[in-house]
Amino acid sequence: LNAAPRRPPRQHVRFLPVPGDGGATELVAMRVPVLADHPLVRGPRFKQLKIGAGHRLDMKASGVLVLGIGHGNKLLTDLYNCHLTKVYTVGGLFGKATDDFSDTGNLVEKTTFDHITREKLERILAVIQGTNHKALLMHSNIDMKTQEAYELAVKGLIRPMGKSPPIITAIRCLQFTLPEFHLEVHCLHETQQYLRRIVHEIGLELKSSAVCTRVRRTRDGVFTLDDALLRTQWDLQSVQNAIQNCQLKVKAEIERTLG
Repeated sequence: LNAAPRRPPRQHVRFLPVPGDGGATELVAMRVPVLADHPLVRGPRFKQLKIGAGHRLDMKASGVLVLGIGHGNKLLTDLYNCHLTKVYTVGGLFGKATDDFSDTGNLVEKTTFDHITREKLERILAVIQGTNHKALLMHSNIDMKTQEAYELAVKGLIRPMGKSPPIITAIRCLQFTLPEFHLEVHCLHETQQYLRRIVHEIGLELKSSAVCTRVRRTRDGVFTLDDALLRTQWDLQSVQNAIQNCQLKVKAEIERTLG
């Protein structure tokens, strides 16, 4: 913002001495720029800009991170109250366990994993999804036999509209090549550490152990990787374009969910 072109400085009338005829000095009215508008006097035009972060990412995670600028901070609060689903790509590695469930933690144990198959893994994922589906219905506080529940289900709005434990709404295996595997996880109210713990528990359920190798958020509500700005795009024009492109999506989602 401070590097953008500035408006020209204001002009005011001053009477300045000018040599006249015969060596006499005369006062002549002239328009000169106001020194108070000079960049060296005013300093940077923008010294403070309010920027807020949406659903945060920890140091070991990557992916979509939504930021609000200025009045956009209020929209961040509205989006938070919508309790929208987030999508992650989670990588796992069978055969070892660490103290923080990540592949960079302190090694706790090593186990065998040759007995694990994709079918066994998908069976465990189905159990996790079924258990979480029951929790989703319980925390949504909706009578599933009512017309309201039917209408919400059609719109895809059955979700906890208040505080609840982390809930996985969908989970599936994207890739399986022993000892590595990759999952796609749709969830609510999660943390990245919770997802790492899920990978650890999957390893235990399969009579082995597992650590999380990566956590990458690919969607946060209406925002996807296509909306994200790379570090090389952190300039004023790119930020303005991103805000304009997302305004309608954000407004439509807030109105659809919160009315």
